[in-house]
Amino acid sequence: MGCLSCNNSKSDTGEKSEQFSENQEVATPEPIPPYHPETVTTGEWAQWRGPNRDGISQETGLLKSWPENGPKELWRIPLGKGFSGMSITKEGRLYTMFSIEDDAFVGCFDAASGKEIWRVPIGENFSDSHGDGPRGTPTVHDGVVYLFTAYAKVYALDAETGQELWTHDLATKFKAQIPRWGFSSSLLVEGDVILVETAGLDGHLFMGLDKKSGEIVWKSQNGVAGYSSPIGVTIGGVRQIIFFVGDKIMSISPTDGTLYWEKKWETDYKCNIATPIFIPPNKIFISSGYGEGSAMFQVDVQGKNVTASSLWETKKMRNHMSSCVRYENYLYGFDEKVLKCISVTDGKEKWKKKGFGKGSLVLADGLLIIFGDDGDLALAEVTPVEYREKSAVKVLDDLCWTRPSLADGKLYLRNMEEMVCLDIREP
Repeated sequence: MGCLSCNNSKSDTGEKSEQFSENQEVATPEPIPPYHPETVTTGEWAQWRGPNRDGISQETGLLKSWPENGPKELWRIPLGKGFSGMSITKEGRLYTMFSIEDDAFVGCFDAASGKEIWRVPIGENFSDSHGDGPRGTPTVHDGVVYLFTAYAKVYALDAETGQELWTHDLATKFKAQIPRWGFSSSLLVEGDVILVETAGLDGHLFMGLDKKSGEIVWKSQNGVAGYSSPIGVTIGGVRQIIFFVGDKIMSISPTDGTLYWEKKWETDYKCNIATPIFIPPNKIFISSGYGEGSAMFQVDVQGKNVTASSLWETKKMRNHMSSCVRYENYLYGFDEKVLKCISVTDGKEKWKKKGFGKGSLVLADGLLIIFGDDGDLALAEVTPVEYREKSAVKVLDDLCWTRPSLADGKLYLRNMEEMVCLDIREP
């Protein structure tokens, strides 16, 4: 989840796809290789944006179109407020955060039935005029649930029982500067370390915490927190953690927090929200809203020197809250309230489609699963030629800013009142 400063207005649905008619002169890098994820894990979606934190599922055998009334609904349950994503493990457990009145919770549910198994209080509810509740998504790793609250509390809980293993109140201990709309970052596990964007004072912008004990392994850098979540990439044999903070993109070492490179990227209200996207072998894509746009960087490694240079920038893709997904040589995502396809090579727009508001995407089995911010769900082909919708159905009402999760052929969705599971597998 990310910053909650936009309103909920949207364009009319059903508008036809519009073809791009304006070109932008940009540099042209070498062709992009096929997608080869560092980790391929089917049957689970145990962290923010899935196994590789890129919004892409490697599952196959999914329905290529849906019945008129939509995919089969397996269950639907009431749920408290919040924008936290749903993390699903191969053991069949689902974890998400929510709020009820003045309190925030993390809950564990049976992914097959929706039955609640346990819930644990995680402090005060974050209240905001655009929507109450937790923002980040739990990260489940080796039987432990790691989470970061809007008020800068880090928890490690036993995934089976919910028992607290360790916790940190970063606002109290390190004077973490809580962003206007609350911390929204989802924790990243890198080896034995949990990576946190704390925005603390005196070199505490980032922290590495021992995943077993919670002890501080390292702290580094100064700066302002954004609302994005980090990714881990390997470029030229160098492992890097990419953070999109309040006013820049930064690359650091996961072992000690050493800064490799940084580039200024200032968006109104410090609202850098979308997750950076790694495009092998050495490119990083970022995007933000409020009229800012997108940029593609090339990262080069020569010996111990790691540098980044801008390849192109465009105003044709302005991710406000949701992140793009990449398939082959194209990026698909929301330019504010318009779904678009742009080229990885030069940022040129290929097509656009209105009608989903500030929605979100999952890519799976050659298909785009599109979740509109008013609860409309659509299925479309992944193609740069034009928008080709296969199916559409209304699933939820109210405000839907939580990204879909896909695990074991089942699609999980939520709004501010309930959570639903749909079976999208072929018979």
